[in-house]
Amino acid sequence: MSFLKKSATGALWLVLALSIASCASRPPRSAAELESDQKLEEAVTKQLAADPNLFARHIEVDAYRGAVTLSGFVFETTEPFEAAQVAARVPGVVSVSNQIQLEIMGRGGKR
Repeated sequence: MSFLKKSATGALWLVLALSIASCASRPPRSAAELESDQKLEEAVTKQLAADPNLFARHIEVDAYRGAVTLSGFVFETTEPFEAAQVAARVPGVVSVSNQIQLEIMGRGGKR
């Protein structure tokens, strides 16, 4: 087998291995971690709802070992930033991933 074929075959196997590894799910959480994350989700949701600068009805909160992900949508340009700040101030939050979408005129930001 030529060097080129060996290199191509090796590269193909590497890509395949990396693809499989990237599909792996997060490690399972213990019952205590699940309970802690659920309480954290509730605390963040409560703080978002209490903030007078947010209409948080469409914001979803997910926590995984203290890392909070915000998703859903808002209608004002300042709300994604405000939501991330509110979530970051909740005790127990170690990081915030802001995946909130801005809805403009009900069309997902497309004019």
